[in-house]
Amino acid sequence: PESRGNKDIIMASHMAKMKNNAIVGNIGHFDNEIDMAGVEGFPGIKRQNIKPQVDRFIFPDGHGVIILAEGRLMNLGCATGHPSFVMSCSFTNQVIAQLELWNEKDSGKYEKKVYVLPKHLDEKVAALHLEKLGAKLTTLTKDQATYINVPVEGPYKPAAYRY
Repeated sequence: PESRGNKDIIMASHMAKMKNNAIVGNIGHFDNEIDMAGVEGFPGIKRQNIKPQVDRFIFPDGHGVIILAEGRLMNLGCATGHPSFVMSCSFTNQVIAQLELWNEKDSGKYEKKVYVLPKHLDEKVAALHLEKLGAKLTTLTKDQATYINVPVEGPYKPAAYRY
């Protein structure tokens, strides 16, 4: 049955039966999918903070369940590393896609439907971010391009390759 986007998906009673140190995370739609009030109010429960946004709830029988981001969306609550860099890549993808649609609006190239971003545009976004990573893209030789069956100027993955 469908469970995403509904409430009360993982209840305290479920977590009381999980294996020791099971990791519970929510990457669904809302923060009401995991019963945090129930687990926090579970008789005899102890909360052990492991690090920010990572807590281990120890049940009276001694087993614990690790809950990420207090049951909220872990992709937002537990983001570490370079989230602004990831956002830059995502937003650049969106802008490049919008520019492509605008520039081709009268050509008939795109119908009103959902498309995967073409590889040459996805690679353009990647190229725009290389400097921030301290990387430099070199040019394929004709022999290298022939060997992997792509144009020298890209895109650098075959049509069947899924990013």
